[in-house]
Amino acid sequence: MDEQSLLTCLKGIGEKKAAVFEKAGITTIGDLIGYYPRDYETFEAPLDYPELTDGRIAAVCGFIEGSVSVRYVKSFKITSTKIRLPGGLLSVVWYNMPFLRSQIRPGAQYVLRGRVRAKGKGFILEQPGIYDPARYDELMQSLLPVYPLVKGLTENALRGALTQAFAALGPAREYLPDSIRKRANLASLSFATEKIHFPADKEEMGIARRRLIFDEFFLFILQLRLLRESRQMVLRDHSFAAGTHADAAIASLPYALTGAQQRVWEQIRQDLCGRQVMARLVQGDVGSGKTILAFLALILTAENGAQGALMVPTEVLARQHYEAFTSLMKDQPFACEAVLLTGSMKEKEKREARRKIAEGEAQVIIGTHALIQEKVEYKNLALVVTDEQHRFGVRQRETLGVKGEDPHVLVMSATPIPRTLAVILYGDLDVSVLDEMPARRLPIKSAVVDRSWRPNAARFILGQIREGHQAYIICPMVEESEAIDAENVTDYAEKLRGQFPADVTIGVLHGRMKPQEKNEVMERFLSGEIKVLVSTTVVEVGVNVPNATVMMIENAERFGLAQLHQLRGRVGRGSAQSYCIFMRGDRDGAGEQRGGDGGKDGKDMTGDRLQILRDTTDGFEIARRDLALRGPGDLFGVRQSGIMQFKLADPFEDHEIMQYAGECAGALLQQDSTLEREENAPLKQKLLLYMANCSKNINI
Repeated sequence: MDEQSLLTCLKGIGEKKAAVFEKAGITTIGDLIGYYPRDYETFEAPLDYPELTDGRIAAVCGFIEGSVSVRYVKSFKITSTKIRLPGGLLSVVWYNMPFLRSQIRPGAQYVLRGRVRAKGKGFILEQPGIYDPARYDELMQSLLPVYPLVKGLTENALRGALTQAFAALGPAREYLPDSIRKRANLASLSFATEKIHFPADKEEMGIARRRLIFDEFFLFILQLRLLRESRQMVLRDHSFAAGTHADAAIASLPYALTGAQQRVWEQIRQDLCGRQVMARLVQGDVGSGKTILAFLALILTAENGAQGALMVPTEVLARQHYEAFTSLMKDQPFACEAVLLTGSMKEKEKREARRKIAEGEAQVIIGTHALIQEKVEYKNLALVVTDEQHRFGVRQRETLGVKGEDPHVLVMSATPIPRTLAVILYGDLDVSVLDEMPARRLPIKSAVVDRSWRPNAARFILGQIREGHQAYIICPMVEESEAIDAENVTDYAEKLRGQFPADVTIGVLHGRMKPQEKNEVMERFLSGEIKVLVSTTVVEVGVNVPNATVMMIENAERFGLAQLHQLRGRVGRGSAQSYCIFMRGDRDGAGEQRGGDGGKDGKDMTGDRLQILRDTTDGFEIARRDLALRGPGDLFGVRQSGIMQFKLADPFEDHEIMQYAGECAGALLQQDSTLEREENAPLKQKLLLYMANCSKNINI
């Protein structure tokens, strides 16, 4: 058995159970071992009744008092009892678990662990786990991995399969050269892959995690360095002429380019007019004016008789860019035809667009992933522009690139990353930064509030609607969950419909909707028909809705700062003053104890992080201060950057490991640029496999 073996090689996993694992992306033994925990559960000492506080996860130890009853409320089966603790009697409730009535013995001693809720003058413990006191004492000395699950897949099934897999595989084959392992003081691959799943304590988990994070960064950076070297060797047959059309378009704009836009445009123009193939990242904050630079590059490309393509992550955004480009070109003294190509277009429209592209009739092509489908053939593709770079992996950009003959590549990103990290993360690209906002943009006024302010927020939003504006409300969840205390889109929208007048149309948007449904909702919001859009973070990369002036984010403590800043950037796009309300869902401000607190308690850390957003709208400053506040090593929290889909690594929180991995990769390639030496053979084989796997995925 090896890592390529199917899961059905393991005892107890037949075709039916293997199909459940496959829902989680696990088909082979290697997939299973690489299915890392999303968190680790620690088991704290049981509390007495006076120590309980509303909202926290707590363990209690006591004797069951009275009977265990089951009652029915609508579709819920509610099992309840009471447990006698030192200092008081605590009510306990479970939802849809009636079988517990026959398992819990009145008068017996248990440890119960769940969420504490205030009820009247007392407390109630919701949905607790049930433990024998002796077993709980053992758990208090350990870490219990928590995995992302799909329907039908349990923690016990995962742990059982992992135990079998490690016993059958034996030691993992090491691929890092000894020189790098010693230089970076890294654990063996065997130790790391096993202890990330079965750590004896935090120290073992930390050692394992550090090795695996180093590997993720190291392989990623090696790939980018090799891609950059191969690209630098490519020279185009001819250079573009500087032309005059882009200058004419700039002159026709109703505003002047900022100094930063002028500087970055000159860098792009020099790249396009040079012999070497351009590979440039333009990193600019939300609203810094990246799109017009992309349009200028497309115009210059068209003026030189070639085609340029702009690929964006959503259909509504593609349509909006298409309309903006055609509007810009409408009054120009020169012709430059653009076509739109998205997945939801009618087949007749797609055929006509593909014909214009293939025959060169269309010089500018704007669309979504449809641009890289096999049916799309370009006559002379010389420029590829991708918007929101972190939504497209390196290999996806390459896929669009092969549609032409070594086309120039321009990548746009609004994700704020300190330049030192950007140079490593986007190692295959030259980095330009738009660090100046247009003067015509009014700064967004931001506030951090708790739930008690919600009625004021509703009145404020309604006031903005009555002035002719619109609002976003972001919730972290689609539907209600018994396990997570957070606002959800479904219930929130219904609640708003009951609070707001009937003429205020409330829309709903979330990731479970079909693409066509999402497009229709966004079109209705863009047209002004929907006044309040209740959504999950699917609007993070959205359309330009100048009439939207309020962004309210519920349970703001559950999101990372980069994501919150992106969401805030959905408003402030028109001439009216805009506002962002960060609503803290934790009642006392403490929130859950989450990782990355750097030794602080959760209350202080949550407050400090959200105050950063209140104090500044500069995305790069937010990134810098967030990095300084959190530091590296978020062992137990949810990764927050959202920049790249590493399994464990986070470019912000693990930035020191990333920088060191970059140094090691540079030193290695300086000694052996093609990894031909014998000691590097296992690494080269691993890197080739890694690059092949990357080509299958949207993101790296």
